[in-house]
This record gives sequence, structure tokens and C-alpha cells, in this order.
Amino acid sequence: MDERTHGSSGVRIRPGHLSDAQAVLDMLDAAVAWMNARGNTEQWGVTPYSRKPGGVARVESYLTEKAPFIAELDGTPVGALVLDSGPSPQTPIAPAEEPERYVRLLITDRRRAGAGIGSVLLGHAEDEARRAGVKLLRVDCWAGGGGELVAYYERNGFTRTDRFLSGQWPGQVLARRVG
Repeated sequence: MDERTHGSSGVRIRPGHLSDAQAVLDMLDAAVAWMNARGNTEQWGVTPYSRKPGGVARVESYLTEKAPFIAELDGTPVGALVLDSGPSPQTPIAPAEEPERYVRLLITDRRRAGAGIGSVLLGHAEDEARRAGVKLLRVDCWAGGGGELVAYYERNGFTRTDRFLSGQWPGQVLARRVG
């Protein structure tokens, strides 16, 4: 995939590389701090993502073994999207009964919250699925708290499908048909 600039947002999407690992980890660490400051310690815990066992290795594998994309504004990474062909083997949900693209990671720079970067990345995920001839885009997310994250995906065209528990962690799978 070539680099693309999306609409009036000025967000440029490019393929991700291992050299983007620190930027992605910084966004994940900032997200943990932001959630904790809002009283949310259940979704990702209190330990910065970069210091969690396996956190750095997971990000590095996403950037080398999956389909990673980086959103940039003026050359600065402001978001990341990782697509795969199905859910994580650790997630207690079944693969789809048809080819799919699965959002394994969606993260944006908290300093740019509300700028629509996540929506641009989800639109890019749909474009990638369409280019691959895939008609189903799925994601799973934390379903706890007040359900804000589930509502975010619904605002972006996803529909709830399966709920699941991973230990005490409540999850929700959402799907979006690609036309």
C-alpha cells in the first residue's frame, strides 16, 4: 500500500514498520495514563504498556508480522492501526465463517483526542478489506465502564455481535460489512 492522505483531515496513512515501535508504545503508555486519570484501571491496568510483560514484544510482532498502518500529521505519528486475518488466539471468540479483516490494535495520540484520527484509521481498515476482496471487518474491545468504547465503534458503523469474558475482563465483538 502506498501512503495516502485522507480528505480534509490532513492525516496521512502509511505502512507501519518496526521503527515505529517506540511511537506506538508511547501512544499506548499515554492511553493507560489517560484511562487511569479518569478512574479506569480495569481496561488496561495501571502499568504502562511498555513495562507490561510481553508488551514491547507484542507491539514489535504487530509491526513485523501483521498489517500495520501509521497515521501521521505533519510527519509525526498520531495513530496506529493493526489488521489481521482473525482474532487473537487468546481471545475467546471464534473466527468468522468467511474471510475477514480484524482490527487487532487501534490507538491514537491522546493529545489529538477528538480530531477524528481513529475514524480515519477505521475508514482505512475498510478500504484495506475492500482492496483484499473481504466483506467483513471485525474488532473486539473492552465492554466495561459505561460502554463508551463500544459506543465509539457503533458511531463508526460497527454493530455488536458477541460478548465474551476473558477472566474478569468483559469484551464485545463488533462487525462492519464492507461494501
